[in-house]
Amino acid sequence: MLSTLERLGVASNTLSEAEKIFLNENGYLNLGKLLSDKQLERIRAKVQELLEQEGDQTGNELLQSPHIRHPKETGAMRLGDLVNKGEEFDGFYTHPSVLAAVSEVIGERFKLSSLNYRAANPGAGLQKLHVDWHESVPIDDFKVCNSIWLLDDFSKENGATRVVPKSHLLSLLPQEAMEDPLATHPEEIIIEAPAGSVVIFNSHTWHGGTTNLTPFPRRAIHSYFCRWDQPQQTDQKKFLKAATEKRLSKEALSILGIEETK
Repeated sequence: MLSTLERLGVASNTLSEAEKIFLNENGYLNLGKLLSDKQLERIRAKVQELLEQEGDQTGNELLQSPHIRHPKETGAMRLGDLVNKGEEFDGFYTHPSVLAAVSEVIGERFKLSSLNYRAANPGAGLQKLHVDWHESVPIDDFKVCNSIWLLDDFSKENGATRVVPKSHLLSLLPQEAMEDPLATHPEEIIIEAPAGSVVIFNSHTWHGGTTNLTPFPRRAIHSYFCRWDQPQQTDQKKFLKAATEKRLSKEALSILGIEETK
């Protein structure tokens, strides 16, 4: 009997051996361009529609989660709970390459923690180097894994994400090792890639946004995953709408944590 991941198209060779080694050693991996230009156009249009509909209520779902430590971020526009906001977002948590990379980091029993949109506004976006967990963990006990779907080209000019390769192997938080996590780290690199690309992060790898120096927002969607035994940022059982549940496959619902992944 095929597992949920196998039924969603994940195979042992979905990631190459070289990709697996790079991800495990460096704590991140650029999966390349997974969204076509036509898909990008459709997703951008849907995001803009949601921003206009929600107005000053954008991102309010993030305020309802006890597991998001800093839901309000000055200098960035947010949208939360995208699972319920259109079929345009279904692929963000069911794409085989993303699922294969997540399972490489945190094992095969995991679920979507949250699916959110973030846009760094012009002149803003700088973040401290951080991890997406509240404490350091041993290298054999990773809890979370994130994916960044680029809706715009990422560049040094528009505040692309910085990452410190191999930092997930230190079992230290940035603030435990750096005097100022806002400062540039001597080993950090900037993720520069074209729109439509997807970058996977072991969420215990030090990372953070940089300053957007352009007159345009830098847009991305984050599909964030956690191990099955960990709480979700967005409780999918609580938030899932009947129309969404009807639309999704049994396998997709398993990834949402609605029923246990086999």
